[in-house]
Amino acid sequence: MAEGKGEWKKMDPQAEASKRPPGHGATEVLHQRKSLPFNFTTVTIAGLLITAAVGYSVLYAKKKPEATASDVAKVSVGVATPQDTHPKK
Repeated sequence: MAEGKGEWKKMDPQAEASKRPPGHGATEVLHQRKSLPFNFTTVTIAGLLITAAVGYSVLYAKKKPEATASDVAKVSVGVATPQDTHPKK
């Protein structure tokens, strides 16, 4: 009969986890840490390249018809002179 008395005290794991104080045992679901598939430097460089490509395409899409692709590249890098940004005659 002693075995039967202990059976009713057993709870399911979720009910038991809800009685723990916050921060204890939270690693089970919320704080899973896994190493990233790429190096942090690689991800940073890739993000910068993607941002530069999107910026260039936006500038190229909004350029005036007389501007060339090299003019857009100069403007996006920041080395354009007023001769590069004014309409060609």
